Amino acid sequence: MMVCDFVLAVANIGRLSTKDTVLFLCDMQEKFRPNIFQFTNIVSNAARLLQASRVLGIPPILTEQYPKGLGPTVPELGASDLKAYSKTSFTMMIEEVEKQLEALGNPKQAILCGIEAHACIACTAYDLLEKGMEVHIVADAVSSRSQTDRLFALSRLKQSGAYLTTTEAVMLQLVQDAKHPNFKEIQKLLAHPSPDTGLLAFFSAL
Repeated sequence: MMVCDFVLAVANIGRLSTKDTVLFLCDMQEKFRPNIFQFTNIVSNAARLLQASRVLGIPPILTEQYPKGLGPTVPELGASDLKAYSKTSFTMMIEEVEKQLEALGNPKQAILCGIEAHACIACTAYDLLEKGMEVHIVADAVSSRSQTDRLFALSRLKQSGAYLTTTEAVMLQLVQDAKHPNFKEIQKLLAHPSPDTGLLAFFSAL
């Protein structure tokens, strides 16, 4: 192996940074509420990530899938101040989002949460990976109607090169040190452990 290849392999370990990172919030809308597995806990975890992104200066991007039929983003996400990009495609990477990424200087890392894991999350992740971005799927902040679809989607995304992580792991990796100037604010978001979203029994399959 060439020295440069070795350095690249060592560097590409999926270490999150507050620089060049964007948070994707995918389609957490009212009409999905009764049908998505663990919807309340998924949105709760995504809301904590949004709060952390505000503290750490990480820009969020929010989409809604056909809001005329599926309703607006649920209020408990805490995203009422964000522009919601309306779409019909399964990927979040519509023209308006592409332009937003360009305006942000084409971030190198993406933190991805929302629904559904096997549809819009998967399609978005594939597009981001094809763009050369490093994709972090927050496993306890994504879901589907079916737990089967959710877990196979996570397994498939891992095969494609996305990193699987958790809400708390993301926040801790972003601050790195208890001496971080924003750690106290992040610590408040970690006061209560993340709820069980049904992943543990299937961990060996991932």
